[in-house]
Parts: sequence; C-alpha cells; structure tokens
Amino acid sequence: MKNICILGGGTAGWMTACLMAKHWNNRQPDSQTEKVQITLIESDKVPSIGVGEGSTPQLKKLFDTLDISEQEWMPACHATYKNGIRFVDWSTRAGFKQYFHPFPAQVDDHTVPGFFHNSFLIRKGIDLDAHPDHFFLTTHLANQNKAPISAENFPFEVNYGYHFDAAKVARILKTKAQQLGVSVAVATIEHVEQDIAGNIKLLIGQDGQTFSADYFVDCSGFQSLLLQQSLAVPFQSFSDNLFNDKAVVLSVPRKSQQPLMSQTISTALKHGWMWQIPLQHRTGFGYVYSSQYTNAEQAEQELRNRLVAQSADISARHINMRVGQVTKHWHKNCVAIGLSQGFIEPLEATALHIVQEGIEGFIDALHKGGFSNQLQADYNQQMTARFNAIRDYIVAHYKLNTRKDTLYWRNNAANQNLSDSLQHIIKTWFSGQNLSDELARQKIDEYYPSVSWHCLLAGYGHFPDKQQLIEGNDFAKQYSIEQINKFIHACCLNYPSQVDCLGC
Repeated sequence: MKNICILGGGTAGWMTACLMAKHWNNRQPDSQTEKVQITLIESDKVPSIGVGEGSTPQLKKLFDTLDISEQEWMPACHATYKNGIRFVDWSTRAGFKQYFHPFPAQVDDHTVPGFFHNSFLIRKGIDLDAHPDHFFLTTHLANQNKAPISAENFPFEVNYGYHFDAAKVARILKTKAQQLGVSVAVATIEHVEQDIAGNIKLLIGQDGQTFSADYFVDCSGFQSLLLQQSLAVPFQSFSDNLFNDKAVVLSVPRKSQQPLMSQTISTALKHGWMWQIPLQHRTGFGYVYSSQYTNAEQAEQELRNRLVAQSADISARHINMRVGQVTKHWHKNCVAIGLSQGFIEPLEATALHIVQEGIEGFIDALHKGGFSNQLQADYNQQMTARFNAIRDYIVAHYKLNTRKDTLYWRNNAANQNLSDSLQHIIKTWFSGQNLSDELARQKIDEYYPSVSWHCLLAGYGHFPDKQQLIEGNDFAKQYSIEQINKFIHACCLNYPSQVDCLGC
C-alpha cells in the first residue's frame, strides 16, 4: 500500500486529507484503484494563520465532493452566502467610484451580451452605459442583501461563494477526514531526513516519533518546512508589483436583527485596502497594506478610524504576508499546498481556490502517472501559470487605479513591472480591440474569464471622457438598460434575504 504524509493541520492540510481520502479510499468495492494510507501530522505548538474568511464558488464544489451539506457545515461555521465582491474608492472617475465583481448566474446569458456590446462600442467613442453593475443578477442580489438560493419554481443556476470562520471550517474538514480513514498524529517536526537522491525519507518529531511515506505534502504554512527549508526550492517574490506585505485584522460583533450582507466589500484606503466580511455572528475587517508606506500602529489606527466606536474595545491582530510563489510546487517526492507554496494577497479571495486546484491537480497527476513523478513537470507548469495569471489580475487592480492622494497609489499606477500578458491585456482594452479574443489567444480565460476582466476595466470607468462620446445609431443602442434592469429585478423576486435564508 502506498503512503502519503501531510504536514500541517490548517485548512489546506485538512482539505488535502479529505480530497485524497475521498479519491483513493472511498471507492466502490469493485474499483481497481489501490487504497492509499494517508497520515496528517498536526502540531499543538504551531498556530494556524486562519485569516481567509471568503471564498470563490470553487468551495461549494469541495463540500459537494465530500458530501457535506450546507445545512451541516454553514451553521457550525457561522457561514453566510457570498454573491461577489464590491470595490469601493479604487477609481476616482465620476460615476465609477465603486463597482461589483459578480459571480456568474445562468440568467446572465441574457444580459452579458449587452455588457460586452456596450463596453466595446463605448471604447470606440459611442455614448452607451457600460457600468458592470447594471448587467448581473448577483450584483442586484448583493445590493438587496439577498441570498443566491432561489425558490423551487425558479430553477436557474447561480454560482456563489461563502464567508466563514476559517478555524471552524478546518475542524469540520478534520472530522470528515477522520471519517474517511485519515490517520492523525500530533507531533512537532524538528528534523527532516533525506535519502541519497534528495527525496524526503523521514520526518522526525521532537519526541522521537518518525514518519515515512512515498510522498509528502507540505502544508506547514509560510515556514514551508519541507519544500523550501529541507528541499531548498527557491521562493519567487511578487513584491515588485504587489506592494502589500502586512495586514491588521479585527472583528466586530453583529447586533441581532441587523441586516446581513451577501457580499464582501473591498474599500481602498491610504496605503492599501480594507476588507469587510459578514459572518452570522460578526463582521471581519482587515486592512491589507504596505510597510514601505505606513507602519503597523498607523495602519491599525486608520482601520479603527473607519469603524469609529465599533472597535474601541476590540483587540487587533497583526499578520505578516509573504507574497509570491515557489519556483517548483512539486519537487522530488514533496508537493507544497497552501501558504507553503505561495500566497497572493486576499483581494479576490483566491487562497482556498488555489489550494483546491493544487490538490486536485496533484491527485490527478499521481493517478495518471502511476504514482510516480512522470507528470511532475506538467503539474509545475500548470500551477506556476495559475499563480501568474491570478497575480496579473490582482496587479491590474492597482495598476489601473486613478487615485492621486498618496504616494502608495501613485507608485502603483506608475508601476512598470508588468508581465507581457498583462501589458497585452491593458493595450488591447485601451486600443479598443476585442478583449475576449486576447484572453483566448493567451489561453488565460480559464483563470479569470472575460467577464471578470471586463468588470474590472469597465468598473474603473476606463472609457473615453463623456464629452468625447457621440450618440449611437439603433444598432449601437440595441440593448436597453431599462429592459435589462426590469428583467433582473423580476428575477430577484425569486430570492430570499440572507437573514431569512439562514434564519439568523
């Protein structure tokens, strides 16, 4: 029997354990797939970062795969539904002080063509409404604090994410992993022994416990005890185009009967941005900033000033961030998952999405490669490409900002450390060419689809000035914003408020 050892019991570790056990050890009796012994080592001396409290729709796929119902895990984790992310004060252009990045819905098929049409022609100088907030169902649901769970007589799919208590999600996954046969060991690893070829042979704990395996999964967080420390895989920093390296976080209790948002809010501040994430019992706030432009004390005070009296008696937590990725995500007989492989700041809540893709890709590579390193190079290329594509989308938020109030924002706008991919995307938009075609040409629309890029660029109001626009003909004006609004409004009637849906 093959053996896999996972080091680290945070969210990444337990996600890895669950998905691996589900794949290899929860098969039908007649399955030809050999079972795998999976052991997870967690330390009672190493705290989990546990900050990530928002997700993309990918997390629903995880719980569905593991047969964990929303009725089971959401109340236990104080979770709420998430329709997308609202960006506030990233742009100073009139009429574009904020925009919403929506998760897609089936009914958007009727309205997205109008958004693409208008945002293309306005760049050609035609006076049309191309603000993304006017075209998407989940935008309207978020504006009305509604949950994306429709009545039975309105069976149209909506993709949605969640807000949740990360520590409690990890506990739910731990329970599931143990039910699936994962062995759990409590140990603090202090020595890693390698064989003559450089593969990891043994993990040795402080109390003398030893752990051997065919493959090791490094979920040890930013310290990356296995991949970076023991196997000496280099780390590639993204600091030249993602300046933020710190965060200060605090939580404010939710008052009973208070409306419950169904969106994350990202508000640009002086030297970074603030998240606002609603849970059933509290709202999480965090200021992600660059220590090159402000210090921890000033950042905490700026965050508290935004919350006025709400945060007076609440302690804050300060977090260091190491933004970038390893040069090889899988090296020798070790793969890194989670913070040990890299981190991109939480602006678009991609952390757990990357974890999930990394685990599933590794499982697939081992399965197809006969439990060997045959597909290691392909896996590394795919993970590196994913990190780079997500990085570029995040960098675009900063590069395209129009704020002039601080050196931080001016330097972000002036930043020339852009990938060729991002430079081509920006050039395509500002030259009035077809953005969807460019994303398809680069084969990167699988990471962020064309709708997401359109929402970002159109949401910032990167169009010709109003006085430069001319009235369009009937073809140009074929999509009526009034009719689109009526259609979406009628659709919204089929959805309950977040409070009513969750009963809280």
